[in-house]
Amino acid sequence: MSDNKSSIIKLLLLHERQRIKLMINIREILAENIKEKRRSVGLTQEKLAEKAGMSLQYLAMLELARKFPSGEMLERLAYALNIETYELLAIAPSANDELEILRNDIIRDVKILNETLAKNVTEEIIKAVKYILTEESKIKKNN
Repeated sequence: MSDNKSSIIKLLLLHERQRIKLMINIREILAENIKEKRRSVGLTQEKLAEKAGMSLQYLAMLELARKFPSGEMLERLAYALNIETYELLAIAPSANDELEILRNDIIRDVKILNETLAKNVTEEIIKAVKYILTEESKIKKNN
């Protein structure tokens, strides 16, 4: 029994560490998104804080990933930034992710193009062979 309790406690501690790590990551994602969105619309921290109805200090803490807002505060921030609330928590694709998506799109398009060209070339070869056979049979009939 003692080993079971010990295993359960270890598992719970591991789960709690992972939960805390996830919360830290979410705070960092939120902080980056607030800064990026605020800058993209040309707002200062002061202006955004005013539009969202919060103190400048609180906004600064959010942008430093030291605080995590309530759902209502997230909605107010999103409204002030003229975006959807989920965009504040979304993980933006990195440049590498975007390049990978573009690479995959190009590979897909090249495959489609190759298949189309191969089909067209095959059809043209069949037409040419039929023409040659037809002409050859005409020649044989005439001889």
